[in-house]
Amino acid sequence: MTQAIKTQTQTQTSTAYFKALKCKECGAEYELKASNVCELCFGPLEVMYDYSALRLTVTREKIQAGPNSIWRYRSFLPVATDNVIDVGTGMTPLVRSHRLARRLGLNKLYIKNDAVNMPTLSFKDRVVSVALSRARELGFTTVSCASTGNLANSTAAIAAHAGLDCCVFIPADLEAGKIIGSLIYSPTLMAVKGNYDQVNRLCSEVANTHGWGFVNINLRPYYSEGSKTLGFEVAEQLGWELPDHVVAPLASGSLFTKIYKGFQEFIEVGLVENKSVRFSGAQAEGCSPIAQAFKEERDFIKPVKPNTIAKSLAIGNPADGIYALELAQKTGGNIESVNDAEIIDGIKLLAETEGIFTETAGGTTVAVLKKLVEAGKIDPDETTVVYITGNGLKTQEAIQGYVGEPLTIDAKLDSFERALERSRTLDRLEWQQVLV
Repeated sequence: MTQAIKTQTQTQTSTAYFKALKCKECGAEYELKASNVCELCFGPLEVMYDYSALRLTVTREKIQAGPNSIWRYRSFLPVATDNVIDVGTGMTPLVRSHRLARRLGLNKLYIKNDAVNMPTLSFKDRVVSVALSRARELGFTTVSCASTGNLANSTAAIAAHAGLDCCVFIPADLEAGKIIGSLIYSPTLMAVKGNYDQVNRLCSEVANTHGWGFVNINLRPYYSEGSKTLGFEVAEQLGWELPDHVVAPLASGSLFTKIYKGFQEFIEVGLVENKSVRFSGAQAEGCSPIAQAFKEERDFIKPVKPNTIAKSLAIGNPADGIYALELAQKTGGNIESVNDAEIIDGIKLLAETEGIFTETAGGTTVAVLKKLVEAGKIDPDETTVVYITGNGLKTQEAIQGYVGEPLTIDAKLDSFERALERSRTLDRLEWQQVLV
């Protein structure tokens, strides 16, 4: 049996269970350094763990006794010491849906709501907390990322908390909320004239030139492991059981595959019973290379040029797209896309039924959930979890003009009464149109 790694810091000694980086294509193994590409076949690297040791150590009770954050699962994360960056990330609500479920005709629908994740209101806080904890262990003092917005917010915020220098890169046409949501933490913010794929290529050159810790480039194997916590939490919040069906957004494809890895790791060490879970993915039509490959039954991804309001999903050449495609196929899931109008309707539908305001990625996911239900691809009695990964306050431009206007009145009772009657009349007309 492989021995767990023993590491020691100034005053802390801890046991870590990650043992190597392994190529997902050829299986070559590498030491635990800042590297994301296999030197032999150029395949992506992934963190390996000693599951035999984990099985002897980790219990449900130990996890539940841990912090109310992602770090209750530290044994499953690639951090060598107890000196982690914990800003309260994770353990977001798993909401049992009633009104949305009734609207769609589902009996067991849950919403994993990372729109309220800390500190920057998106699931990216999970991956960045892990990546920067590992970056600090590897000796990096400057951290960076290529981002469609949410990752830049998280990297800037958590770097500020940890006292790390930060320089982040975004496409220049991002929503104002996401630009301000990075600038407030005083990083160096580079707005690149180009789409995300062009930003990412530039960042690869910068990483090689400056030796910085790029969370989604040279630190990517560690960074991506943070998404597993979305799988861990759902299993724990469902009473240590797995759902029947997952619906999640697809950008690079990493989140999708890591939720699955989280489920499999809990099965491997005996924390949950083995169970088949169907994985369905959501993309915007204006950037849907994975959905297109699924529809055409291809085993490869054709890169596309993004053109969608769902900027957080606008990755035309997804790094983990082929693995997300394979996952949907092997689990009996689906990958669907929706247009911009449907995305806006998805945002509004979630808000008016469950009181959750999501950004465009969440609108995409809800719209795809609705589409799958209408196509008979989700059993009404399946325990279905839909993942909401970001907050709508970040992308208000997307719905401006689609949510109505306030009723402006005089400070008089009769003015209020006239406006109220007008509002009720408009509501009745809208319902009549729906019934027709």
